[in-house]
Amino acid sequence: MISLDVNGKKYDVDVSPDVPLLWVIREHLGLTGTKFGCGIAQCGACTVHINGKAKRSCRTPVKDAAGKKITTIEGIPEDHPVIKSWIVDDVPQCGYCQPGQIMSVVALLKENPAPTDKDIDDFMSGNLCRCGTYQRVRRSIHRASKMMAEGGKS
Repeated sequence: MISLDVNGKKYDVDVSPDVPLLWVIREHLGLTGTKFGCGIAQCGACTVHINGKAKRSCRTPVKDAAGKKITTIEGIPEDHPVIKSWIVDDVPQCGYCQPGQIMSVVALLKENPAPTDKDIDDFMSGNLCRCGTYQRVRRSIHRASKMMAEGGKS
């Protein structure tokens, strides 16, 4: 059994220690907001937070997440500035990559509350969007940063 703390809830899962965390989250815990994209940690669709850091769950063995705090898109409050700004800026088109994008942005703003365009481009370069909404993503990140600076929830 492997013990996990996901979105503040404790789970014991009976899986091989080398199973990717993504499959445990989706198939064993039923949290399907985290998406499978490429399977090689290049697209960002599977991004979760492990101890507050953005990590690709498709290439993270579940054993490496045991005993750590894991947050999925389901663990991000609906009133979070990133979620609010995403809605205001109408960021998603197809929406498939958006959970991973949002998870990366939340981690970025935690590390760098006032990122420049270059900071955003550098940090988000591993999050691919087939619809090409990168300009809206950048605009939304700046909006969320401003909301947080003005006392919005983080």
